[in-house]
Amino acid sequence: MAAIYQAVYRRASFLFCRLHSTYVRKMRYLNELKEDDSLCRQAQTSGTFYLFHNLSPLLQQVGKKYLVPQVSAAEMKRILEKLKETEQRIEKSVLIGCSDEHVPHFALDLGDLEKSVIESELKGSFTDLRKALFVVDEKDSPVLASAQSLLQWHDSHQYCSKTGQPTQKNISGSKRVCHASGIIYYPQMSPVVIVLVSDGSRCLLARQPSFPQGMYTALSGFCDVGENVEETIRREVAEEVGLEVESLWYSASQHWPFPSSCLMIACHALVRAQQAEISINSPELEEARWFGLEEIVEGLKRQPRSSKQDDGSLLPWFPPKQAIAHQLIHEWVKQQTCQPA
Repeated sequence: MAAIYQAVYRRASFLFCRLHSTYVRKMRYLNELKEDDSLCRQAQTSGTFYLFHNLSPLLQQVGKKYLVPQVSAAEMKRILEKLKETEQRIEKSVLIGCSDEHVPHFALDLGDLEKSVIESELKGSFTDLRKALFVVDEKDSPVLASAQSLLQWHDSHQYCSKTGQPTQKNISGSKRVCHASGIIYYPQMSPVVIVLVSDGSRCLLARQPSFPQGMYTALSGFCDVGENVEETIRREVAEEVGLEVESLWYSASQHWPFPSSCLMIACHALVRAQQAEISINSPELEEARWFGLEEIVEGLKRQPRSSKQDDGSLLPWFPPKQAIAHQLIHEWVKQQTCQPA
């Protein structure tokens, strides 16, 4: 009987801790804000705001660091008054999270207002998101990416695809509704595989014509309708570089806002060394080639555009650590160096 009581007590204690953990309470509070317009509208009066101008986030430079300011509701009201805007403009914001203390965070795009005035008032500058993601602190990059993606989704889904009638967002921005048809639209992400191909002793990296000079990265491609991740990887590798994947394994995932909101599913793939001749058959690729371990290790040390050769070309460099491609390359190096001789 004592054993039964102890088991019940442990189970009750586990449930109590789980339901009262900071994370659980935080997620439940965010869900309440998403579902309750009046509660979310009230939260906007005490929350903080990440500001964008035509989808470019506001950054502040302090010394060599770039910070992402969180504008208080009071400061937000003051700026809107300065710009002769009403407080109702705040309702165009979207909920993107909250602190552990339940201070809600919103993102707001002020693209139709005078940019220079906002920058002057907040002592910052609106910066292209591609640059911003790689200069801000690692913890801020995912916030900016998800905020911009949600703002962009709302901007491109203002009309119902069935009726052509305007859709209306709820206060939190977690959905849009076509009142003419009753259809509810939810923000979505497109699944994309990103795969680091290896033949056992080398890894394959490629570049597109649009890439910065010298940059190479892992292969990637959108999942086709009906495909699973494994099928997408095998098809993309076959299409782009003419190689057949023997085995593959999952690494991690990352939200990525380009070209639109994407879920990057990162994997490693192995091909036979005897059948590793690259044959590019994709208009997207400018070049693809094998890299040995030493070349990869050296490339990871380089800063973007930092190593010019005599002919003016750049030595290869790879995506920075904020990108999941960097993680794949780093993992491959670790696998190579940990293998027994």
